[in-house]
Amino acid sequence: MWAQILWFIIGLVIGLVVGFLLARHFMQKYLKKNPPINEKMIEAMMSSMGRKPSKKQVNQVMQQMNRFM
Repeated sequence: MWAQILWFIIGLVIGLVVGFLLARHFMQKYLKKNPPINEKMIEAMMSSMGRKPSKKQVNQVMQQMNRFM
């Protein structure tokens, strides 16, 4: 009886770890393919704040965003 409970707990832990790793992998793959923000969005955001962003500024913001993904 104790062996069955132990095997169940071991299987549950392994399943949770594998499920977490698979979900993380697929989420990272999805975010690389469909980034949540792009250059046009950054330009629109900076323009709405009253600034006309240069291409260099937009690229700097994009690099900062990509560093955190």
